Amino acid sequence: RSVYDDQPNAHQRFMEKLDACIRNHDREIEKMCNFHHQGFVDAITELLKVRADAEKLKVQVTDTNRRLQDAGKEVIAQTEEIIRCRVQQRNITTVVEKLQLCLPVLEMYSKLKEQMNVKRYYSALKTMEQLENLYLPRVSQYRFCQIMIENLPKLREEIKEISMSDLKDFLESIRKHSDRIGETAMKQAQQQKTFSTALQKQNNVNYGRNMHLGRSRIMESKHEITLKRTFEEDDEHEEEVLTAQDLVDFSPVYRCLHIYSVLGDGEIFENYYRKQRRKQARLVLQPQSSMHETVEGYRRYFSQIVGFFVVEDHILHVTQGLVTRTYTDELWNMALSKIIAVLRTHSSYCSDPDLVLELKNLIVVFADTLQGYGFPVNRLFDLLFEIRDQYNETLLKKWSGLFRDIFEADNYSPIPVANEEEYKIVISKFPFQDPELDKQSFPKKLPMSQSVPQIYIQVKEFIYASLKFSESLHRSSTEIDDMLRKSTNLLLTRTLSSCLQNLIKKPHIGLTELVQIIINTTHLEQACKYLEDFISNITNISQVTVHTARLYGLSTFKDARHAAEGEIYTKLNQKIDEFIQIADYDWTMSESDGRASGYLMDLINFLRSTFQVFTHLPGKVAQTACMSACQHLSTSLMQMLLDSELKQISMGAIQQFNLDVIQCELFASSEPVPGFQGDTLQLAFIDLRQSSQTDELIVLCYVRNYETTVILVDRLPLLSSNLFVLLNTRMKDSSKKNNIFAQFRKNDRDKQKLIETVVKQLRSLVNGMSQHT
Repeated sequence: RSVYDDQPNAHQRFMEKLDACIRNHDREIEKMCNFHHQGFVDAITELLKVRADAEKLKVQVTDTNRRLQDAGKEVIAQTEEIIRCRVQQRNITTVVEKLQLCLPVLEMYSKLKEQMNVKRYYSALKTMEQLENLYLPRVSQYRFCQIMIENLPKLREEIKEISMSDLKDFLESIRKHSDRIGETAMKQAQQQKTFSTALQKQNNVNYGRNMHLGRSRIMESKHEITLKRTFEEDDEHEEEVLTAQDLVDFSPVYRCLHIYSVLGDGEIFENYYRKQRRKQARLVLQPQSSMHETVEGYRRYFSQIVGFFVVEDHILHVTQGLVTRTYTDELWNMALSKIIAVLRTHSSYCSDPDLVLELKNLIVVFADTLQGYGFPVNRLFDLLFEIRDQYNETLLKKWSGLFRDIFEADNYSPIPVANEEEYKIVISKFPFQDPELDKQSFPKKLPMSQSVPQIYIQVKEFIYASLKFSESLHRSSTEIDDMLRKSTNLLLTRTLSSCLQNLIKKPHIGLTELVQIIINTTHLEQACKYLEDFISNITNISQVTVHTARLYGLSTFKDARHAAEGEIYTKLNQKIDEFIQIADYDWTMSESDGRASGYLMDLINFLRSTFQVFTHLPGKVAQTACMSACQHLSTSLMQMLLDSELKQISMGAIQQFNLDVIQCELFASSEPVPGFQGDTLQLAFIDLRQSSQTDELIVLCYVRNYETTVILVDRLPLLSSNLFVLLNTRMKDSSKKNNIFAQFRKNDRDKQKLIETVVKQLRSLVNGMSQHT
C-alpha cells in the first residue's frame, strides 16, 4: 500500500521483500520436490506399466459402449412410445375433465329448453338462475357459454311476454279457471247423486235382495264411500273454492257493463262479450289429439265445458241482459252437437274397457251436472248406448286375451283333489255334480281340467263388467237383462268359440289334449244353464219372461267338440303316416323274418295306448276314430305295396307283408274300442286281405299246376286281379335279375310259361270286367 502511496523508497523496499519471499518459496519447492522425487519416479514407472492395460481397457469400453448403444435404441423407441401414450392419456384426462365441467351446463340448458317447450316458465327461471350463478362461471371461457349468456336475457323477456299475455283481460281469466270451476261443479253433482243413491239403497235393504245383487251393491257402496271420502278431503283443501264467483273475480265485467250502459253502448259490449265467448266456446270444444289415451284427458275436456256453461249460467242470473236464456240454449245446442261428434270420434280409439267404462261414468256425471243447471242432456244418454256397443267390443278383445292365456297355462289333465277341502274349493268355482264321483274316496280326479273353472269364472267376470256399464243409464231391469244376455252370447259364440277353434288347430296340441278339450267343452256346455240363472239373479228378472233371451253357448261348445273330433282323426292319421315312413321293407329278401315288422308292432302298441285314453270320450267318437285309423292304416299299406317306384318284389317280401296284414287283422279283432258290431272293424283291412289272397295265388303259380291256378284266378275280385298282374310283373323282374341262367333250365322255362298263361288270363278277365262296368 505504501508503494501506491508514493512513499520514499517504497517501491524498492517492496521489490526487495518480494524477491526475498520468492527465494523462500523456491527453497520450499525444492525441498518438496526432493522429498517427493522418488515417489514421482515410482509413479511414472507404474504409469508406464499400466499403459498397456489402459489400451486394452479402452478397447473393451469402446466395444461395450457400442453394444450398449445398440441395445438402448429399442429402449429409447419404447420410451418415446410411452411418453407419447402418457401425453395422450394426459390429454384425454384433460378433455374428460373439461367435458365434465361442460356437460352439466349443457344438461341444464337442455332442461331449460324443455321447460320452455312445455311452458314451465317458473322452473325455467330457476334453471336460468342456476346456470348464471353456478354453472356458467366455471366454463365461461368457451364460446358456446357466451352464446348461452347472451340468450338468457332474451329468454327472460320471452317468458315475461308470454306470462303477461295470459293475464291481459277478464276473458282470459275465465278461460283459465273454467276447468277448475267445472271440476268443482261435477264433484258437487256426483256427491249429491251418491247421497241420493245411498238413501235409495238403504230403503231397499228392508225388502231384501239376492246375494248376487247384494254383492254388486256392496262393491258399489264401497266405491261410493271411497268417493265420499275423496270429496271430503278435497273440501278440506278447498273449503272456500265452491262456486264460480269464489274462483273468478267478476268485478271487471260488472264495471265494464255499468260503464257501457251509462255511455249507451251496452249493446256493443253485449255483442263483443258474446262474440268473444263464442270464440272461447269453440276453443273449449276443441279436444286435444291425445285426449283418448287417458281418462284425465276426458276429465279435463268435460271440466272445461262444464266450467264454461257454469260461468254463463252465473252471468245469466247475476246480470240483466248481458246473456239471455235463448242465447245460452243456442250456445248449448251448438256445443252439444260438437261434444257428441268429438266423443264419437275419440271413443272409437279406445281399446281399453276400463278407460271406456271410466269415460261412461264421466259422461254420466257430466250430463247430471249440466242437467242440474237446466240444460237438456237426453242426446248424451242416447250416445251412451252407442258407446256401450264399443265397450262390449273392447271387453270381447280383452277376454279373448284372457281365454288364450288360460288355454296356454292349462296342463289338459283332470283336476286332482286330495281332500274334501280342495274338492269344495273347485265346486265353489264351477257347478259340477257327479254322484258316482262323490262316492269315490279321496284322493280322486275331476274329469275336467283347470281351464274349465277358470273359463267359467271369467265368463261371470265378463257379465259383471258388462253390468257396470249398464248402471246409471236410467234403464229398466228388463232392458239391462237383455243387454247382458246379448253381450254374453257374443262372448260365447264369437270370442270363446274363436279361441277354442284356434286352440284346437295349434300344432302342439296332441291327442291327449284334444280328448281333454272335448271333455272340457262338455262340462262348459252343461254349465250354461247356471250362467242363465246367474244373469237372472243379478238383474232380478225371471227366465220365464216372454222377452228374455237365451244363451247360445250350446252350439259354441258343440262346434268346438266337432272340430276337436276332426282334429283327433287328422292327428291319428298323421301319426300313422309317421310310423309308415319309417317302414323299411327289403322287397328283394329271399325269406321272411317269421314275425311282423317292428314298425308295425310299435304302431299297433301306440294305437292300443291311444284308444285307452279315449275311454272318457263318447262311444261314437272313439269308434269313429278307431275305424278311421284302421282304414287309413290299410290304405297306407296298400299304397306302399302299389308304389310306382317299387320295380321288383320277391316271394320273401310278399310273405313278410302278409305277416304284417295278419297283425293288423289281429289288432282289429281284439276290439281296441268297445261297441263294434261283429267284424265291422276287420272290414277296414278287407283290401289287404284280398292282397294276401293274391300273394297265395302267386305262390301257387310257382309251386302248383296250371289247373289249380286257373280255378283260383276265377275266384279273385277285380282289385286282386290287378294287384296280381302288377306283383307278378315285379316278381318276374326280380327273378330275371336273381337268376339270369334260369332260361336254360327246362323246369324254370315251364314255370315261366305257366305264369305267363295265368297273367294273360287275368288281364283278359280284368279287361272284360272293366268293359262290363
